[in-house]
Amino acid sequence: MFEFALVFAVLALVLGGYWALVIFPKQRAFQHKQKMARSLHVGDEIVTFGGMVGKIVAIDADTGIAQVEIADGVTIRLLTAALQQVYDPDEYAYNANIGIKERQTENSTT
Repeated sequence: MFEFALVFAVLALVLGGYWALVIFPKQRAFQHKQKMARSLHVGDEIVTFGGMVGKIVAIDADTGIAQVEIADGVTIRLLTAALQQVYDPDEYAYNANIGIKERQTENSTT
């Protein structure tokens, strides 16, 4: 009987650890993504998972499809799930400059 209780306790700890380290963070990321997708409005500039930047022209919440203008007169249909985040040019420029500076530092030390 003691062995059964020990096995059960170990199994409970393993499942709890798996939930805490794998499932919970994925649920949190999914909820964050859903919240972001629900907050989008016509006119917002967004970035897709493919890295394309465009402006939302229309959103059909019933089908989960957004129409995004990627150039003058060029509109594509995307699943709202493919929209990664709102485009912030200052943030992207800042991150790009950090990457460039890190590469320059690596090249100067070698």
